[in-house]
Amino acid sequence: MSASVPSTTDSQPSPAWRQDAAARNVEIKARIENVGAFAPILARLATSGPLDLAQDDTFFKCAAGRLKLRAFSNDAGELIFYRRVNQSGPKESFYLRSPTSSPETLRESLSLAYGQIGRIRKYRTLYLVGRTRVHLDRVEGLGHFLELEVQLVDDESPEQGIREASELMEKLGIQPEQLIEGAYLDLLLAQG
Repeated sequence: MSASVPSTTDSQPSPAWRQDAAARNVEIKARIENVGAFAPILARLATSGPLDLAQDDTFFKCAAGRLKLRAFSNDAGELIFYRRVNQSGPKESFYLRSPTSSPETLRESLSLAYGQIGRIRKYRTLYLVGRTRVHLDRVEGLGHFLELEVQLVDDESPEQGIREASELMEKLGIQPEQLIEGAYLDLLLAQG
């Protein structure tokens, strides 16, 4: 494990690994055979990491985008609202994150108020490559995935983030046919 990994408490990322409360990024998601094949490559490219996280995401009905509660543990989580188009290539995403120390109570409240549409459990290994968060995900019931999130600043054009994501995809050997459009939830719901 890299010595530059931020410390964690209760499997929750430290503030150094968190994004601002309201932010934008450019992201891609790709299906891969095995996350283990990417760990050596990312160890060479990464400026920080790896950081291992267990995440339990519950999605709720939301007409204006997506709303999910991410639990890291019984007393640490965050509510995340986000909007992005469903396309297979790099895409801009807008999101707002709200930390909570009561994810179970919040999950119950949101379920009663809005209704759950699904739940995704995953084990994530997080690396930073410059300003890009690289996630190697093992998703329960779905398999292995790689996600890139290039963090955009202020009024920065998404084109720069798209270029950075495309360059990193090339370094990692990600092919266009591996890219997926939607969220893990969409894949799970499509399975029936």
